[in-house]
Amino acid sequence: MEPHEAFSENKHPQHSSADKHKLERFLRPDVALVVTVYAPITFPPTSVLLFKQRSNGMHDPIATGFLLSVDPDRIIIKRLVLSGHPFKIFSKTALVRYMFFNREDVLWFKLVQLRTKWGRRGHITEQLGAHGHMKCHFDGQLKSQDTVLLNLYKRVFRKWTYDSHVPELVLWVRNEQQLPVQEVEME
Repeated sequence: MEPHEAFSENKHPQHSSADKHKLERFLRPDVALVVTVYAPITFPPTSVLLFKQRSNGMHDPIATGFLLSVDPDRIIIKRLVLSGHPFKIFSKTALVRYMFFNREDVLWFKLVQLRTKWGRRGHITEQLGAHGHMKCHFDGQLKSQDTVLLNLYKRVFRKWTYDSHVPELVLWVRNEQQLPVQEVEME
């Protein structure tokens, strides 16, 4: 069987049994990942080698694996986190600022659940003023050093960067020539 070569920018979603897969920004050595690319149709279980191209044209192997499936409907999602700061804290409510900067955004995200770095859960009850301040209700009292977070999820589509023409591999050549060293007088 003849090997196929393809150049493609890829996405790295987590490997899970769910129907939506979270985007990983980096390849980590201790985690199983799925690399998603546009390439010619190939049937599993085909071996896959993943290379990273250097600026000088040489390729470094960074991963090995096998073809999992050919699925154009695989959903990859990216998590974005908005953060705000509580500036007035009451028993179970707090006034939060710096998460939004206009009242329309506060009203748009009113139904989304909030969380804090210290583990509190809550929601937006109302907007205050025209500058993005809001009143939030939580399951307990916040601490003054706590941060209010809002998770947003966005679907990420693969870039159509498939190129069937792959540049020729630059082979590694051992160079044993000695570089000339200038002699310098030492005092």
